[in-house]
Amino acid sequence: MTVVRVVVVDDEPMVCAHLRTILGSAADIEVVGQAYDGAAGVDAVVRCRPDVVLMDLRMPRMDGLTAIERISELADPPVVVVLTTFDADQYVLRALRAGAAGFLVKSTPPEDLIGLVQVAAEGNTVLSPVAARRLIAASTDSLPARDRARKLVASLTEREVEVLTGVGEGLSNAQIAARLYLSEATIKGYVSRMLDKLGCVNRTQAGLIAHDAGVVGS
Repeated sequence: MTVVRVVVVDDEPMVCAHLRTILGSAADIEVVGQAYDGAAGVDAVVRCRPDVVLMDLRMPRMDGLTAIERISELADPPVVVVLTTFDADQYVLRALRAGAAGFLVKSTPPEDLIGLVQVAAEGNTVLSPVAARRLIAASTDSLPARDRARKLVASLTEREVEVLTGVGEGLSNAQIAARLYLSEATIKGYVSRMLDKLGCVNRTQAGLIAHDAGVVGS
């Protein structure tokens, strides 16, 4: 059994304790560190080498957005999932563009939280449908973002655009493979090359580009 190593970063000790208790109840998840501000969170990531980081955004000394940017610059960075009350769309959107793989609201039910951390550890985007629609609407309001996205997508092959469309729709590699009548391994290769061409660190960033470029509708 593969154990998912998690670091929790939140300036509220009660939140950290709550998340540690919930995640610690799963046999395949281990909370290996926690921190109460962004700077300590980056240090915890370097020290503990987690698979997944749950990151609050509003914290003293160093906020979550800056911490995400620092973590994304590390060699082989972990998956970062934002913890939020979801009252600041643009701030969350900036975090996703900085390298976060998705976000969870702090009111997520315990049984859902465990499953979503496992999904994130597998490299999948963690966004609820309602949250995704709101963020997509926010992302497509920016003309510079749309122009940049269209130029990036123009560098892709026709097949890579088809794969990007699936990623933008939130499909897994297996689902994209079934749609395109290709093997899952082949799709995995296309995704890897597509991310390199787009300069993306994860599927979430590629999905935002897909929406900005109009490849996928809101």
